[in-house]
Formats: sequence, C-alpha cells, structure tokens
Amino acid sequence: MDADADALNLLDDLIAKAKAAGAEAADAVFISGISLSHAQRLGALERLERSEGQDLGLRVLIGKRQAMVSSTDRSPEALAELIERAVAMARCVPEDPYCGLAEPDQLARDIPALEICDSDEPAPEVLIERAKACEEAARAIAGVTNSEGAEAGWGLSRIALVASNGFAAGYASSGHSLGVSVLAGEGLGMERDYDFSSSVYGADLESPAAVGRRAGEKAVRRLGARKGKTGKAPVIYDPRVSNSLLRHLAGAISGPAIARGTSFLKDKLGETIFADGVSIVDDPHRPRGLRSKPFDGEGVANAHRAIVENGRLTTWIMSLSSARQLGLETTGHAARGTSSPPSPAVTNLFMEPGTATPAELMADIDSGFYVTEMMGMGVNGVTGDYSRGASGFWIEKGELAYPVSEVTVAGNLKDIFAKLTPANDLTFRYGTNAPTLRIEGMTIAGA
Repeated sequence: MDADADALNLLDDLIAKAKAAGAEAADAVFISGISLSHAQRLGALERLERSEGQDLGLRVLIGKRQAMVSSTDRSPEALAELIERAVAMARCVPEDPYCGLAEPDQLARDIPALEICDSDEPAPEVLIERAKACEEAARAIAGVTNSEGAEAGWGLSRIALVASNGFAAGYASSGHSLGVSVLAGEGLGMERDYDFSSSVYGADLESPAAVGRRAGEKAVRRLGARKGKTGKAPVIYDPRVSNSLLRHLAGAISGPAIARGTSFLKDKLGETIFADGVSIVDDPHRPRGLRSKPFDGEGVANAHRAIVENGRLTTWIMSLSSARQLGLETTGHAARGTSSPPSPAVTNLFMEPGTATPAELMADIDSGFYVTEMMGMGVNGVTGDYSRGASGFWIEKGELAYPVSEVTVAGNLKDIFAKLTPANDLTFRYGTNAPTLRIEGMTIAGA
C-alpha cells in the first residue's frame, strides 16, 4: 500500500489531540496532489503549468453532533486552532441521529493493490510532444479549418485517512490525459468536435495521432447538419453519451435521495427495471481503473458489486449515514473531501456488454436517430422525466444517412431503462462506461 507515513502520523496525532480537547470520536483526511499540464493551439504553446497542493480535514463527533473543519496550513499553531474550532462547532450544531464512524468489523482490513499509481512524473517535453502530435493529426484531416487547441496532462494524488475507531491507511493514484478539439468548414457552416484519451498509466494512453485523427474525422462528418425529424423512433446512444444514462441511474439510487423519498426509483429495490440480461456493475477494485480505490471514504471495505443483475435492481448506493437512515448496511460507497462529511458515490460503474454489434442494433431501423453529443440537463430526478438536447446522425434503412443538430430527445427514465438494449462494444474510457445502446420509442423533436 502506497501510504505516506508522515501523513498518517500527522493525522494520528491530530485525532489524539482532538479527543483530548473533548471530541468523543474523530477522523481526519489528508489529501496532497501534484499536477502538470500543457495546452497549445495552432502549434503555439499557450500554457505549461505545474502545481502542488495539500489539504487537511478534521471531523469531530460529540454525541450525535459532528463538525468538520479544513486547512491547508500544517503548522502546529494552525492545527491547534483547527482542533479548537472543530470541537467548539460540534458542541453547538444540531444533532444528526445518523452520523458516526464505522464499527470495527466494517473496516477494510485486507487492502488490495490496484495498480492505480504511475508515480513517474513525465517531463514537460513529453506532454508538449503528445499535444503537438495530437493537434497536428487532427488538423491534417481534409476539411478541418481551425483548432480550439490540444491539451496533455498528468496528476498524482495521495490520500491518507485515520479515525479513532482504529483505521489508518492511505493510497496514491495518478492520471494521464490527452485531448484535442477542432473545427471543420467555414463561416456559419462550421462544426466542432473533439476526442481524448485518459488512463492511470502513461503507457496505456492511446496514440496521440489516433486521438487527433478521430477528432478531425468527427468534426468533418458533422458538416452540413440538418434538423432531425419529429416523432417517435428508435434512438441509438453512442458510447460517448450512453454512460450518461448510468449517471442518472446512480443519482436515482443514491441513499440520500431514497431516504428523502425524492427518487423515481424509491420503491423499486428488488424489482426489474431493465430488460432481462442487462447487468450493471460497480467495481472499485478494477486494476488501473480511473476511479479505483482500495477502501471507501470512511475506511469501510468496498468490493465489486452488481447494482443491476439481469434487469433487477439489487441495491442502493450508500455511505454509513444514508444506510443508517434506511435501516440497512453501508455498501462501502462513501466518498469525501476535506470540508464536508462523507456521502455516497459510485466508482468504476459500467454496464456489461450485450451480444449484438452496433451495426446489428441499427440494421432494422428504417428511420431513427444516432446520438453522439448531448446538451442540457433536463432530467427530473423525482419523476424520471427526461428531455435533453442532442446532435448526431439520422438513421435511414439501418445506415447513418446525414448529420443532424438542434434535436431534443425525450421520454421517462423508467421507460428508457426498460426498453434499452446494449451492444457488445463496451470499452473503459471514462469513470462510468456503457456500450452502444438502443432505446425503443423515444420522442424526438426536430424540424
């Protein structure tokens, strides 16, 4: 485990002093980070930055009251003031009947090694060359007329967590990124598009030239866009946008939303909400996963978990507080920063692939819409009503016929989930991933 011994010792001392000052229980988190980023446009350097930062957060509990205070100052005087302020706040805030640390038997004991840290900082020249090759490849595509720029970056974060219940551990994670955005066409007929690659290890990044070519080709394909047709038709979601449906699902099954009764899925636990064969997994231990972590934000053991199994919703997404409110056990999904209490969040969430290819999903569609980009957030989490702006391509007789823009797709997420069919092209490019998806009978508003 890649833990910073100095950070763990600092937090352990902080906890001890907080208890001596009157806290009945406490936990503390220390987060430090390094980032290096480069941006260029039309071959000219626009930005080359390196930054370092650190932040510390202390949570103290007195009875059923809790308070959190954070600081970037590690001096003894600042930490003494931090403790004093946190204890004073905890004595006067309203009670929270669901707050509290994990029980010892809930804590992560066997902490896995996940291959989530590429600690070798790349030289600035490496990032410059990545961005340069990416932008040049995009601009080399016939029809590309301008560039919004290319960027390359690297970051390393270290996290340490110590609590008075006996938990003390930390880990480090890293990320490499590369992307470019270009324009095609002239005047009022110009269109833009982009592509990117991100990975934990630099060796896993896609070729900058391949990323650039895809961005250029996508921008050119959008030229001559029309408004889509209006009516009900099958809609295909490209993997670039299909993961948005999983994010809506994650919000709807989050413990706090269920406890408040503000989710359209509040009564659906254990019921079938997707078609047979559809399974959705959250895997915090995925090797080299972009959101992998060996334990959750409360030191609780986390694990690979089927959220939806053969269409059936199996669980809520819970931290300790939301689980207590629901009378259930935490699912180990707590996430946290330094200035607010833990709250639930998914990690590497993905929908398992189906059996049909994207072409096979589309083959019998006489008239439909293939979505590649979405705008706006017209989603009602209480009712499930869904309406979002979109662009992409019109489908005619099973083939992409022409680009379309200024389209709205609408429906209700209950119906969308139930009428959804996944293709077999799942790839892990984001924190949340889904294959190409076909959805029957969505309402499309175009021309």
